[in-house]
Amino acid sequence: MSNTATPNPVSWFEIHTADPDRAKAFYGAVFGWSFDDSMPGYTMIDLGDGAPIGGGIAHSNGDYPNDAVFNIQVPDVAASLDAVKEHGGSVIADVQKTPIGLTFAYAANPDGSVFGLWCPPPA
Repeated sequence: MSNTATPNPVSWFEIHTADPDRAKAFYGAVFGWSFDDSMPGYTMIDLGDGAPIGGGIAHSNGDYPNDAVFNIQVPDVAASLDAVKEHGGSVIADVQKTPIGLTFAYAANPDGSVFGLWCPPPA
């Protein structure tokens, strides 16, 4: 694994949902995100100052599938999975550890949209 920066890093993610209020309640409760609904049909996600990427919630009105695919770095993958379950989500793949100590898991929000959780190996 190289330490060089990826030339085209992930810089945005999007969550498509027919129920944006439920999505905001879920992600706000689990990760502490805040939201800006000033744009009709789209909610900007505020991840806080210095966040390396941004994102939004597209209001699908049920016209297309609920989906989202992104990976979220967390300090404790198992604790984050507990929060996911506590707030109506589900575990898709439980915590796993790579040979170098990176931990990861996959979960789904209440709509069934799958996302990843990961934590780098200890320094």
